[in-house]
Amino acid sequence: MNLLKVSYVKFSAYPLQTFLVLLVLGLSACSSVTNSDKINYKTESSAKAVPLDIPPDLTQLNRDTRFSVPGGSVTASSMGTKSTAAVPTAAQQLNDARIERDGQQRWIVIKRPAEEIWPIVHSFWIDNDFTYTLDQQELGILETEWAENRAKLPQNFMRKYLGKVINSLSDTGLRDKFRTRLERNSKGEVEIYIAHRGLSEEYTDALKARTAWKPRPTEPELEIEFMNRLMVKLGASMKIETAQAAPVQTTAAKAAIVTVDSVPTIAISDSFDVAWRRVGLALDRTGFTVEDRDRLQGTYFVRFVDTSPDERGFFTRMFSKSKAEAGPVKYRLKILGVDTKTLVSIQNATGQPENSPSTQRIMKLLVDDLK
Repeated sequence: MNLLKVSYVKFSAYPLQTFLVLLVLGLSACSSVTNSDKINYKTESSAKAVPLDIPPDLTQLNRDTRFSVPGGSVTASSMGTKSTAAVPTAAQQLNDARIERDGQQRWIVIKRPAEEIWPIVHSFWIDNDFTYTLDQQELGILETEWAENRAKLPQNFMRKYLGKVINSLSDTGLRDKFRTRLERNSKGEVEIYIAHRGLSEEYTDALKARTAWKPRPTEPELEIEFMNRLMVKLGASMKIETAQAAPVQTTAAKAAIVTVDSVPTIAISDSFDVAWRRVGLALDRTGFTVEDRDRLQGTYFVRFVDTSPDERGFFTRMFSKSKAEAGPVKYRLKILGVDTKTLVSIQNATGQPENSPSTQRIMKLLVDDLK
């Protein structure tokens, strides 16, 4: 008893040192123990701030209705039909959902009215501890806030018993955002796409005193994991194979920038239907703000913010007016099927061909993702 009492007195005299010793022992002894769950996202107001100024456009503005295409074409706005009918439970719908794929691309197809699917998908991300930065039923688009996957942190002894204290001192240095898009196809079914975007915190100086959030490659495994969970939410038990196990097509469609009638154009060696899906997913993954889309017209209405640096010389910048702040500019992506390939051109807000530094940058962003 005396020995225990003496040890207690010695440790209590140095509470900070005692805590650090226990912390090091706990982390070193159990650092190899990890959470078996792949996903455990947490969106907190106290999380490290993630700047929303990375290209091409993460700003969300009020929708401009002047871009609505007149006539009887089916647009994304048709997703906004409100319904007061009760949503059927998932258990009653077991055979109306399936998975379709093209190469590495996956999406869910379901035979239900869009107004019945929307509340299920809407609650899905909330159930997984996400919050929304974009919630537009009329466009069929949901986009989550940046969140941290806490499952990537080591689940060791100290974390188990100290809980929130350790959580506040640790960070993965990674953030994820997901965009879900619902779209009707020509058969009256609803297609559901999930696109991932990621950021990583990296040092910006040699002394490692400052950090910045920079884009990191898309993780198809996360997209597939959430598709599997959404299939369960929708009442289907089909499991999507992981990206690693999926066969890669040796003749996968390629994209390149070509010149058509003196105008730069993206050429995709695939049919219109496939190109439409690929361009839509590329827009989702690269963060464009899609205001509307018209599949029959082959048009995406998007906004773009040019965040390229001011490349003028020092004296030019000093003795001339400052570079005007670049605001969101509206464009149209026109998709046209020609024989066995598809051409994608960029037009301005009035539908005229555009060939500016901003449109060239847009093309490069899309081609980099479409390759």
